[in-house]
Amino acid sequence: MLLSIEPDSPVPIYQQIRDRIVEAIAQGVQPAGSALPSTRQLATDLGINFHTVNKSYDILRQEGLVRINRKSGAVIHRDTGSGPPVPGYVEEWSARLHTLLAEATAQGLGPQDIVDHCRRALDGFTAPKTHGSPGTPGTPAHESAPAHHPQPPEESRP
Repeated sequence: MLLSIEPDSPVPIYQQIRDRIVEAIAQGVQPAGSALPSTRQLATDLGINFHTVNKSYDILRQEGLVRINRKSGAVIHRDTGSGPPVPGYVEEWSARLHTLLAEATAQGLGPQDIVDHCRRALDGFTAPKTHGSPGTPGTPAHESAPAHHPQPPEESRP
């Protein structure tokens, strides 16, 4: 597994490792059942302390994406075809998404710019095998209906 980190980044190295592995899962590069390098091997490859890699793997384990076993090491547990997320995941993820959208808005990105960035990011990921996006095969028809976006009251429109 090729993984790159930026040692001078403000993002902690353990978080960068976690993020790159999640991206590899989403892109289909690391499917369920595939092994990750041992913590010591990845630490050696990246020139970092193995405790840093341990922390990354432990976060992935807590998130349910990786299983860690003394014999088999770290193995990808979930991927895009693993079915619906575990209970409670969507609520926790929605809270993080809300904060990311607030950051983008606070920095001056408009709604369409934010949506465009999201679409470009999603284009790089493997679509779930069991749960498609609205309008794609495998998605129930009721999910394909366009979303209703209420308009603001007349007096608040520009």
